[in-house]
Amino acid sequence: MKNFFNEFKEFAMRGNVVDMAVGVMIGAAFKSIIDSFINDIISPVIGLFMSDSLNALSITIGSITINYGSFITAVMNFVIMAFILFVVIKVMNKMKKQPQQIEVVSEPSDEIKLLTEIRDALKK
Repeated sequence: MKNFFNEFKEFAMRGNVVDMAVGVMIGAAFKSIIDSFINDIISPVIGLFMSDSLNALSITIGSITINYGSFITAVMNFVIMAFILFVVIKVMNKMKKQPQQIEVVSEPSDEIKLLTEIRDALKK
């Protein structure tokens, strides 16, 4: 049983798992910000032109009600989240690019200098 807990601890403390957990938590918090932006700012502004909130838009067919306003809100949330993730990933990839390696030419060793002098002397 102790071995099981040690394996679990090793798994849970890996960098990738911790990073993923932090990402999920930040994503959930950010989703609530986007939801508030859509529900509290965008929907009321659209409601000014439509005499009703975007979430309240619906159509009744027989005995069922289709709330297409809520669907439009969910699509807007998705598009905004996808755009923000796209921008964040693009910036992170740009920061990740490694700078071009500059080849440093070092001064030749004493042996090479001596051999070069001998070669030049033999050419004369």
